[in-house]
Amino acid sequence: MLDETTTPLTHREAVAPAPADSPAPAPSPRTTVWLTRLLVVGLVLAAVNLRPAITSLGALLEDVRVGLHMSGSVAGVLTSVPPLCFAVFGVMAPRLARRFGPGAVVCAGMVAVTVGLLLRPLTSGTAAFLAASALALMGIAVSNVLMPVIVKRYFPDRVGTMTGLYSMSLSAGTAVAAAATVPMTTALGGSWRLGLGVWAVVAAVAVLPWAALLVRDGRDAATPAPVATPAGAEAAPAPRIARSRTAWALGCFFGLQATGAYITMGWMPQIFRDAGVPAGTAGLLLAVTMVMGVPLAFVIPRLATRMKNQGPIVIALGACGLTGYAGLFLAPAAGAWVWALLLGVSNCAFPLALTMIGMRARTGAGIVRLSAFAQSTGYLISIPGPLLVGVLYQHSGGWELPITLMGGLMVPQIILGVVAGRDRTIEDEC
Repeated sequence: MLDETTTPLTHREAVAPAPADSPAPAPSPRTTVWLTRLLVVGLVLAAVNLRPAITSLGALLEDVRVGLHMSGSVAGVLTSVPPLCFAVFGVMAPRLARRFGPGAVVCAGMVAVTVGLLLRPLTSGTAAFLAASALALMGIAVSNVLMPVIVKRYFPDRVGTMTGLYSMSLSAGTAVAAAATVPMTTALGGSWRLGLGVWAVVAAVAVLPWAALLVRDGRDAATPAPVATPAGAEAAPAPRIARSRTAWALGCFFGLQATGAYITMGWMPQIFRDAGVPAGTAGLLLAVTMVMGVPLAFVIPRLATRMKNQGPIVIALGACGLTGYAGLFLAPAAGAWVWALLLGVSNCAFPLALTMIGMRARTGAGIVRLSAFAQSTGYLISIPGPLLVGVLYQHSGGWELPITLMGGLMVPQIILGVVAGRDRTIEDEC
């Protein structure tokens, strides 16, 4: 295991591990500082672009549905595409990271996000729109899985801080996209195509620091290299992840919180609009929900890493979610801002889940496997949620049944989160 004095590794060291009994070469202080800053910028920019493809669409979903002549059920399918892509493509991340290195994979992921967001507004049919969205979401999927891996590798003594930083950046990007998309679309003439296309520019900026890392050491982009693990861990057998109860609990907890998050991002503006809230205000309410994750996504991982058992945090977040859904059911417009705040707090189960991924495995190989397993399993579980909400909404003619479903899912989420939060590792269980 790495000790408390470990500094971030250089990019070359990270993809070319030395034998367990040989000391790592000491990088120059200037190189270390430069690399650390570049990695921090890369993490922040990548995290900022992990959700605008989804929340910008949520804010304009009604306009896109009308523009592409979608039914309510098809729109529900559209809101289910993100978790489907995350489940399918997230499984590929560990193999790609071993083949090309995690930095190269994240760089390619940001390129895919840029191209997908650029092509999406140019489509004229639902199928092409879904294909362009899937390309962007594929890039997000592999980056999702590798974020905890990169943090654990480069910042082993600051997992809570760095997880909080990129979780906070992710929440900030989510909130800005939710709040700014409608006003920006209006300023650009009211075209939803321009309103969605602008986010391709933001994604393109995120490519730059990761490309700089690859340019710095061309071998990282051209030479296959295995994913490094901490000294002494290379010889350890890879855990059989499916045998771990903690891995399954964490995967299911991740899936249920993702279900709530994507239902919120995809349908919450429509819930408020149907309750009589203006479209612009509905987008701001979604932004409030998302922006709550900015400060809390930094605080919660730091708090979680100081606790042996994260169950109390799971319970507190779940209680906020239950209260928020109850408010949406009883008085969606009258208490809209309060419900948005409470659901924003509840959605911080996401950075908590990411933090627990880094805490429930001891080795680098274990974290890679657990991250891929928990996120892919979780996103697979979350696929039916947004679709089911769309079907219930269309056939019931209101939001009572969908909101009841959303609140009911909080109960198993709390139970599974408490199980996943216990102080144990998958290596012990396997």
